[in-house]
Amino acid sequence: MHFIVKFFPEITIKSPPVRKRFVKHLRDNLRQLYKSLSFPVKVDRDWDKIDVYSELDTPEAVAQVAEVLAHTPGIAYFAQVQTFPLGDLDDIFEKTKMIWGEALAGKTFCVRVKRNGEHEFSSIEVERYVGGGLNQHTEAAGVKLKNPDITVRMEIKKDLLHVIETQTQGLGGFPLGTQEPVLSLVSGGFDSTVSSYLMIKRGIRTHYCFFNLGGRAHEVGVKEVAYYLWNKFGASHRVMFVTVPFEDVVTEILEKVDNSQMGVVLKRMMLRAATQVAEKMEIPALVTGEAVAQVSSQTLTNLTVIDSVTDTLTLRPLIVMDKGDIIDIARKIGTEELSAVIPEYCGVISRKPTTRAQEERVAHEESKFDMSVLQTAIDTRRMVPIDDVVNDLEDEVKVDVQSRVDVDQVIIDVRHPDEEELRPLRIEGATVLKIPFFRLSADFPALEKSKQYLLYCEKGIMSQLHAANLKDAGHDNLGVYRPE
Repeated sequence: MHFIVKFFPEITIKSPPVRKRFVKHLRDNLRQLYKSLSFPVKVDRDWDKIDVYSELDTPEAVAQVAEVLAHTPGIAYFAQVQTFPLGDLDDIFEKTKMIWGEALAGKTFCVRVKRNGEHEFSSIEVERYVGGGLNQHTEAAGVKLKNPDITVRMEIKKDLLHVIETQTQGLGGFPLGTQEPVLSLVSGGFDSTVSSYLMIKRGIRTHYCFFNLGGRAHEVGVKEVAYYLWNKFGASHRVMFVTVPFEDVVTEILEKVDNSQMGVVLKRMMLRAATQVAEKMEIPALVTGEAVAQVSSQTLTNLTVIDSVTDTLTLRPLIVMDKGDIIDIARKIGTEELSAVIPEYCGVISRKPTTRAQEERVAHEESKFDMSVLQTAIDTRRMVPIDDVVNDLEDEVKVDVQSRVDVDQVIIDVRHPDEEELRPLRIEGATVLKIPFFRLSADFPALEKSKQYLLYCEKGIMSQLHAANLKDAGHDNLGVYRPE
């Protein structure tokens, strides 16, 4: 197989040294991601494209290579191509017919050519010759230059002909690692998840900071969301997941802070804590999922008062987005259903929250707060690599992991439907149920309780997190299947 990868347009307008550095980052990121596949993939860079090759050309292998390209920041689009030595116009037509002839049956079409180099013919001449030939020598419904059923694309570069079989939109943005890192404050809900994704898409290595207000179940759910984001869009770079225990901070606020000021004070405490964490990690900026006026603490006046506790840059990529648009992005990236079942732990809910906080009033309320409680929370934070979050679970919620399936056990494949389709799980003699991780908590209680279930995912991370969550909810008839 052969894919041609085209860069996000903003990369191509950079100065030559910067463009070269960005392209090298993208190439290295793809090489790192393809190490996880079971077959070798070669990645080479050029000035205006990256070539991805593999000798394995099965539909499953093609789909796995394309899946990585579709979710890697920095790519405008990628095309699966067949490459030939460049011949004359008749040879170009014959090669194109060989690839596209059958697919054009009953369809309208047009031919589009991009050409680079010195040739005896123009791009328009190739389009007319090949288009006319395909119209006469296939069962196509005819040429249609506007809105055809099929667009036959090809690129001619010097002495090579690339006939494009498929062309797929990429993620856009910049290659991951080309920008400085950030620390994203995540709760697992729609807003913080989408804001983290947007940072990754822009090429920013995004670490996660979670303020635990709701105990283990909340933490496990947020880890699932963060791991999914990293594994889907940012796995070329290792990042950290930081948990700050905030229950005592919330208690202190509830006991000592005026009801109307609680929301603003809580956000200020979070920013203070995140600032210290970021400084320790040498991270120059924070990220939140706040949008103007979405809740009472997110008025411009309140955000100004909240931001006054830190000199660290605080980025808010969703600041003017509507909630519906945010949920649309969550749906597109595959986190909508997962975020929808994350439990809400507001921690501090004011009856009549202020929308026009005053610095002096908030400072007065905070003077009643024992800051040593906040410092203790910061000092007792836990920090683990995102791909090692399972080992951070407490012993009492860990579950058995086994590499074999007994005859009376049922496998539950918890992978995202897209991932399951790419790598179907087939175990001879075993029953396999397909319940995506984002539906598991709702669907598992309805399963037959007399049976023993083993959760499965590709790397064993999501399956162990969900098994721990279900076991913590009182379900003991489950474990994790991880084949050797």
